Amino acid sequence: MTLRSATDSLADAPPFDSRELRDTLGRFATGVTVVTTLDPNGVAIGLTVSSFNSVSLEPPLVLWSLSADSPSREAFESAHYYAINVLAADQAGVSNQFASRLADKFDGVDWRPGAGGAPLLSGCCAWFEVRNTQRVPGGDHLIFIGEVVGIDRDPSRAPLLFHDGRYRHLGDVSQ
Repeated sequence: MTLRSATDSLADAPPFDSRELRDTLGRFATGVTVVTTLDPNGVAIGLTVSSFNSVSLEPPLVLWSLSADSPSREAFESAHYYAINVLAADQAGVSNQFASRLADKFDGVDWRPGAGGAPLLSGCCAWFEVRNTQRVPGGDHLIFIGEVVGIDRDPSRAPLLFHDGRYRHLGDVSQ
C-alpha cells in the first residue's frame, strides 16, 4: 500500500496508474443509478451513474459526475431539471441498457415525467427530482450539484449495488 504525505505535491506523478486507481476505487461498493433528463428538443436521455452522493440536508443537495467528453454533457448542462433513479436489485438489465451506446436507451423502459419532465423510471427503489444548480470542473469529469425538489422511495425494493466490477445484492432490507 502506498500512502501520500500531506507535504507531497499534487503535481508529482502518482505512484500508481489509472488502472490501479480504478481497481482500488472498485473496492468501494456503490449504489447504481440512472440519471435522466430531457434534451433541448424534449427527447429523453439518460445514463448509468455510480458517482451519486448526498452533499447537504439543509438545503437538500446531491451530486454526481459525468465524463467531460460524454455525448450527453451538453444536454445535462443545459437542463433545468434531472432525475436520479436509484435502481433496484432486479434492474441490472436497465443499468446495462443505459450504460450502452444504444440510440434509444428508453426502448422498452416504462417511465413517467417528473420535475421539468425528467424521466422517473418505473421499478426503482428510490427517486430524486433535482433542480440543476451548479457544475464544477473535476479533472476529466464535470461534477453536477443540484437541489432536491422531490423524492419518493419504495422500501420494499432492495437496491442494486456495484462492487469490484460486478453487480451485487444487499441482504434483507425489511428491518
